[in-house]
Amino acid sequence: MSFTKLDYCQYLLSSLTNYTLTNLAEHLEGVSHDRVNRYLRQEKLTPRLLWENVKEQVQSCAEGFIVLLILRLNLQHVTSILKIARTLLLTAVK
Repeated sequence: MSFTKLDYCQYLLSSLTNYTLTNLAEHLEGVSHDRVNRYLRQEKLTPRLLWENVKEQVQSCAEGFIVLLILRLNLQHVTSILKIARTLLLTAVK
């Protein structure tokens, strides 16, 4: 099975908490972590390009918002960042 930009964009839209290559590969039959990793290293996927591929699927809402973070982080910091983000989200919802 080949891996495409569409596959990656659909994964980003549908995954709510786990955006790892391993998680993605586990959900695509015949696609390994290494294949996804090679694809993402070779393909230039800018935020604009990703947005162009998903904007038709996003519904606008006066109370809604989208937060996009495209970062490469040291794994030791991810847990702390997720706790802070969750706290901020819960505060915004109240």
